[in-house]
Amino acid sequence: MRHRICAAATAISLVLAATSARAEIVVGFVTGLSGPISSIGIPNAKGIAAGAAYKSEVGGETIRIIQLDDASDPTAAVRNARKLVEQEKVDFLIGTSGAPQTVAMATVATELKVPMVAISPIAEPAKGDGGPWVVQIPHPQMLLAQGVVADMKKRNVKTVGFIGFSDALGDLMYNSLTAAAQEAGIKVINNERYARTDTSVMPQVLKTIAARPDAIMVGGTATPGALPVLALSERGYKGPIYGNNGMISTDFLRVAGKAADGLICPTGPVAVAEQLPDTNPIKAVALAYRAAYEKANGSKPTDGFSAYAFDGWIVFTDAARRALESGAKPGTPAFKEALRQALMSSKEVVGTHAVYNFTPQSSFGVDERSRVLVKSEQGGWKLLP
Repeated sequence: MRHRICAAATAISLVLAATSARAEIVVGFVTGLSGPISSIGIPNAKGIAAGAAYKSEVGGETIRIIQLDDASDPTAAVRNARKLVEQEKVDFLIGTSGAPQTVAMATVATELKVPMVAISPIAEPAKGDGGPWVVQIPHPQMLLAQGVVADMKKRNVKTVGFIGFSDALGDLMYNSLTAAAQEAGIKVINNERYARTDTSVMPQVLKTIAARPDAIMVGGTATPGALPVLALSERGYKGPIYGNNGMISTDFLRVAGKAADGLICPTGPVAVAEQLPDTNPIKAVALAYRAAYEKANGSKPTDGFSAYAFDGWIVFTDAARRALESGAKPGTPAFKEALRQALMSSKEVVGTHAVYNFTPQSSFGVDERSRVLVKSEQGGWKLLP
């Protein structure tokens, strides 16, 4: 009898231990730690580390992160997402660096019904069965383009040239620019493209300069985004050059050097946190992010990409708190559904780039509070009025 009681007690203990162990919330995080987009992917990973340092548990439940490298490859992003959901049984997905990879990952999240925060800008993802399942942290390119075009109007720009990536992100930036420019009566007079792996863009730059635009917008990000800026400087172009939020990094400024001086970019407030007024609610979170980043990574942040990942973590933990309040348990389909519903009803969640409000009608959750214009000066960024 004693042996049977002991055996039963042992079995109960094992079941309780297993239940307790799986009560943790498991997050699958994919990023490009290698490959051509690693200059974005590595900061993304550091941003997630900062997020975990800032908030490591929700409602008394610990959070475990499983991180995988997609090597800047959409096929690997798909493979990683499936592995995280089907084998690791994650409750939530965050990723990844690069628009093509993020589109691929979001497709898997929607198919397998796992809520996801995208940390690279993509077009509106499919809603899916029982969805939507995906929200995105980066600013809508249209919102950023509208800020750029407003500045162009102030400078009496009538025509603008475009040089951007030959991929989904380049398409997104070009389409947003043309739409915003048309509304403002500004004409986009060319559409030159280049691959992220190209080592020269001189032919595209020469064609653009020959078109004699009043201004030029560059639709490339991170260090590959410096190529047109360098080539335009080499050819003596003196007109205004506009960039994008994907250029807000020390790596970009290092590669572009003095050629970047005067470059105007739309970005999130975190890039110039110290220059924000104290009344801006983003300022306190942005400064807290910097402290968490330094604690997690041993250095200060020097880019905007890590802050997107950090905001993804902020949005996730806010949704997880409300999902747990529903009574659903981590590791169950009910918890994934509760997370999805909480994600799609996020209200006034303050991050470093924006104040987020998500609804089932749109994967974007930001407004004009998320956008500032900055100008590159002597290796740094200055807030424009």
